[in-house]
Amino acid sequence: MLAGYRRALGLTLRGFALRGRAVGPGPGPGLGLRAVSTSWSPVGAAFDAKQQRGSAPGRETGLFGVPELSCPEGFQEAQDKALQESEQLVQKACSTPPGPEIVKIFDQLSDALCRVADLADFVKIAHPDFAFREAAEEACRNIGTVVEKLNTDVELCQSLRQLLADEVIMNSLDPETRRVAELFMFDFEISGIHLDEEKRKKAVNLNVRILDLCNEFLTGTHLPNKIDKHVLPEHIRYNFTAEGNYLQVAGLHADCPDDLVREAAYKIFLYPNAEQLSRLEELLASRNSLAQLVGYDTFAHRALQGTMAKNPETVTQFLEKLSDQLSKRTQKDFEMMTKMKMKLNPRNSKLMPWDHPYYSGVLRAERYNIDPGLYCPFFSLGACMEGLNSLFSQLLGISLYAEQTQRGEVWSEDVRKLAVVHETEGLLGYIYCDFFQRPDKPHQDCHFTVRGGRLRENGEYQLPVVVLMLSLPPSTRNAPTLLSPGMMENLFHEMGHAMHSMLGRTRYQHVTGTRCSTDFAEVPSILMEYFANDYRVVNQFARHYKTGQPLPKNMVSRLCESKKVCAAADMQLQVFYASLDQIYHGKHPLQKSTTEILKETQEKFYGLPYVPNTAWHLRFSHLVGYGAKYYSYLMSRAVASMVWKQCFAQDPFDRAMGERYRREMLAHGGGKEPILMVQAGTTGYEVI
Repeated sequence: MLAGYRRALGLTLRGFALRGRAVGPGPGPGLGLRAVSTSWSPVGAAFDAKQQRGSAPGRETGLFGVPELSCPEGFQEAQDKALQESEQLVQKACSTPPGPEIVKIFDQLSDALCRVADLADFVKIAHPDFAFREAAEEACRNIGTVVEKLNTDVELCQSLRQLLADEVIMNSLDPETRRVAELFMFDFEISGIHLDEEKRKKAVNLNVRILDLCNEFLTGTHLPNKIDKHVLPEHIRYNFTAEGNYLQVAGLHADCPDDLVREAAYKIFLYPNAEQLSRLEELLASRNSLAQLVGYDTFAHRALQGTMAKNPETVTQFLEKLSDQLSKRTQKDFEMMTKMKMKLNPRNSKLMPWDHPYYSGVLRAERYNIDPGLYCPFFSLGACMEGLNSLFSQLLGISLYAEQTQRGEVWSEDVRKLAVVHETEGLLGYIYCDFFQRPDKPHQDCHFTVRGGRLRENGEYQLPVVVLMLSLPPSTRNAPTLLSPGMMENLFHEMGHAMHSMLGRTRYQHVTGTRCSTDFAEVPSILMEYFANDYRVVNQFARHYKTGQPLPKNMVSRLCESKKVCAAADMQLQVFYASLDQIYHGKHPLQKSTTEILKETQEKFYGLPYVPNTAWHLRFSHLVGYGAKYYSYLMSRAVASMVWKQCFAQDPFDRAMGERYRREMLAHGGGKEPILMVQAGTTGYEVI
């Protein structure tokens, strides 16, 4: 999943990656070409061994190598520097005559603000120190407010408008520069630059309020619910965290074999919260007000501009067509689950929403003898990282090396730093791997762009920096971190985002890497799931951590075949989520309450009954980052499937296809229309 700061100057964030850069590249020069460093070591050993904490001698720094961020107060200093630089760049933009220099200045302006905002957006959710999180959140809000004001700055916009109006100059620009100029103008327009002063102020205030509501709603989606422990039968209480006379329910316990535990967790965790409901209603209403204020029928119409889908009508058509295709297979899946539940629990055999994840897993395990415990010993984290290293080397000529960090550079001692190195181009960028569970760390798998790549004014290339965040168990005294098949697939997925960031080496940071339309940004990550489920790939790295024995081919085959079991029902659930997202961001005022809409949509697009007094939508965190765009997962999956079949199914290590994939689909970031990239990378494109 892509995550991050939602808006950046002129300047709406493309995709859901964070935008921007740290103040410095961290240890090592910010050059595109670099000789092998003596501080680099093999990637597999770095993850299977205990982290050697010794810092590089004589150096101390701040987070991501930014000196100011050695303490929470440094965010204020970094913010002040960014705002001072941005003021100078605004003045420069307003006094520069039309030409390509205008686009460069705008990109520098965006970069100046993002170098703090994007880094802060990661720190505010992931840093273990509350003071750092609080300082980072304040920096995000302050810069976000400035950004919204710049998005409605008439004089600043006019400097760009003059460039776009000069046909001779526009025709002389290269395609990427022309597209970036148009994207900057588009972002001004969706922010309400065409409105009178009073309405522009209203748009700014709405945007700032939406940012606050997003943060509040997101926090609320993760909060546990409490219940008097005497309400639950004594024999299931141990499944939940005790707090005096109360039990805390912090999730759905979807994998628990006890039906009663899953039912209790579902009803308690999803019990409606009035404050959270109020936040959601205000968020949806505010988004709609903003969209209509700046000239769109709905928020979905505004959000889908520039995507592959183009408009909500196309998305609805895509989802309904997909739902029709899945319908019969989904019913068969539910029938299989019902029979399995009847077999295991004959006194209560009606299939309910809390049963789907568990019984689909039971069916897979029974039919193909899939026990995650049998697979984990073959998927040590180090082996999986070496597998990725080998795959990237063969496909793209890229190697991953572990690099020693400086004291203060990382926020937790178990964070690893990887240098991404091309065999002829040298150092491409850095990936910080925050892979392990810790208290207060969100349980989600995400990719964050901390700094986007761009061509600097001195001719050097600003190296991209990203963070991959997972929730893996730590190593033990007797064993390295061992991944389940699902964890291994998630690792490959997130690394797909990271490679997009490393290889989308555009001239402008506004469109670098994953900063593209959301329904294209998920294609590289989902494509990596196909590699993770191909025996030829898995066979190269899956070794038992004790014996070195390779994972038997029949075990890989069973694992791959098992994923087809209940696949229709799993996808139907995603159609339901995407449809709900479209309705919430469609025509307002909503005809019914958000809960009533949830009930109707669930019955139409899913099939399992709505459970009274539950409010799943109040836990739907993707409404923040993927508002009106949740369909992107499904559309990207369709495109990724096509890319796999046409380019890699025959030979997953085909270097020529790897280079074509990089050249046509990864290298452009968001600097080219997404449909054009898909058409160039495949043949016979037709998803919608």
